[in-house]
Amino acid sequence: MKGSRKAIWAVVGAVVAISTIAGAGGMAISLYANHRQNAQPSSAPVEESDLARFAVGPLAALDTPVALTRAPNHVFRDRTGTAVRFSTFQGKVVLVNLWAMWCAPCRTEMPTLAALARHYQTNEDLIVLPINVDASADAQADAKSFIDVHEPLPLYTDVKFQLPFEFPGKGKMPQTILLDRRGNIRATFSGEADWNSPEAHALIDAVLAEGAPSTPAA
Repeated sequence: MKGSRKAIWAVVGAVVAISTIAGAGGMAISLYANHRQNAQPSSAPVEESDLARFAVGPLAALDTPVALTRAPNHVFRDRTGTAVRFSTFQGKVVLVNLWAMWCAPCRTEMPTLAALARHYQTNEDLIVLPINVDASADAQADAKSFIDVHEPLPLYTDVKFQLPFEFPGKGKMPQTILLDRRGNIRATFSGEADWNSPEAHALIDAVLAEGAPSTPAA
């Protein structure tokens, strides 16, 4: 009888352990982007714009919705603590990258973003805008030290961790968004990518070539 009880409790313990591990793993995985090939098919596929031609190679998982929506009005802050909105960059093409120190793929792709910024350094029409979402003071300090070795990238922060949920990625990390000169979301990418690749250059060049927004008549 005692042996039977021990066996039963052993089975129960194993089930609980597996459930706990699975739950923790699910929480961790949800913080990172799933690759397109592993994603569940959507019941209503989003229609893609002509920028979909750049969804190849390292940008194969790029989403380029044909229906344009504006970047959120959520406030984030620059290195001095000054409040900033995406409307601040109106008239520029902006590559937004949402990252955190706890996100390993975020750190891995950061050198490619720095190389991209250097590649376009003489082009004032493009802004590479990494926004850190770490909340604790220690993590923020680490983020400052980390970004400082990836010149010429600036430091922007969203300590509320809100912006990842304001964009189509809905919390996925890392998350990169390309905004046109009017502040419209033109392309989004969830997960790690090489942002200094020829494919990334071609995508950005295409949006840059669209020109500046027309100025309303006085």
